[in-house]
Amino acid sequence: MNNHVTLVDVGTVRVERLLPGPIERVWTYLTDSEKRGTWLAAGNIELRVGGKVELNFIHSQLSDFVEPTPERYKHLEQGHTNYGIVTRCEEPFLLSYTWGDGSEDASEVTYELTLNGEEVLLVLTHRQLSGERAVMVSVAAGWHTHLDILGDQLNGRKRRAFWSTHAVMEAEYEKKL
Repeated sequence: MNNHVTLVDVGTVRVERLLPGPIERVWTYLTDSEKRGTWLAAGNIELRVGGKVELNFIHSQLSDFVEPTPERYKHLEQGHTNYGIVTRCEEPFLLSYTWGDGSEDASEVTYELTLNGEEVLLVLTHRQLSGERAVMVSVAAGWHTHLDILGDQLNGRKRRAFWSTHAVMEAEYEKKL
């Protein structure tokens, strides 16, 4: 399986990851604030269509390693919050929500979970992005890094350093996309 984010079309990226199950465990890492806060962002998600989404990003809490925040991301050092609205929720198989302020130009993230023996296939699709190259590179590097950390968490490994991993992935996607 290719762990890299792929460009599906202009404004849409997709990535697949095979994660240790059971599926209910992976679902809780998508939906439970505390568990999601170990790899992406804590915050409440109302698990119903139309429910509110609040994601509180504090990147320094996503790793078991301490490292400085890169200068260009210093404005995020104290955290930032992203809001959205749930557009689909089919526990424990599918969760979609808008990514942004809930406006009509917000993008949408979809997590699809499928059983694969004792493992779970996670397919993440982020659509309705602006399609600008810089945005696509940033989104691809971000999801790749966050999902690497989720994999570390679910596999019982130390969670890799966020910012240094993100920098490597950003350079890679600069060449790839």
